[in-house]
Amino acid sequence: MAIRDIRLAGDEILRKVSEPVKELTPEITELINDMFDTMYELDGAGLAAPQVGVSLRILVADVGDNKQICLINPVLEKEEMRQYTNEKCLSFPGVRRKLRRPCHIIVKGLDRDFKEITIDTYGELARCICHEIDHLDGILFTDRN
Repeated sequence: MAIRDIRLAGDEILRKVSEPVKELTPEITELINDMFDTMYELDGAGLAAPQVGVSLRILVADVGDNKQICLINPVLEKEEMRQYTNEKCLSFPGVRRKLRRPCHIIVKGLDRDFKEITIDTYGELARCICHEIDHLDGILFTDRN
């Protein structure tokens, strides 16, 4: 496992729509492990693959409850009850933004074992997952109101 370099604002990969993951390979497993290591090393709550230079639909998150979340090919099924939150992003060091994000989401995808998973969550984890899915779609938090 390794700490990967974070791509910063202005890097083209952050504006690309990421490709779906078609199969679980040793390289994908290594990427996921590296993403968790990188996220923890930088004291982040979430990280999307494009932020480490890989244009694949993978995100990881841990909002401090010691529950690691890995979503491959995530799809938001439901989002509701928006509220304002203060966000920051590892790709924008030192920048904070007040944004409206859903308080409740239902998201489907694959877990790190490539098994189908549905997450029905509220609060910080919901906001974090939405932020990371935006990265997978080439949307940056500076684009949001």
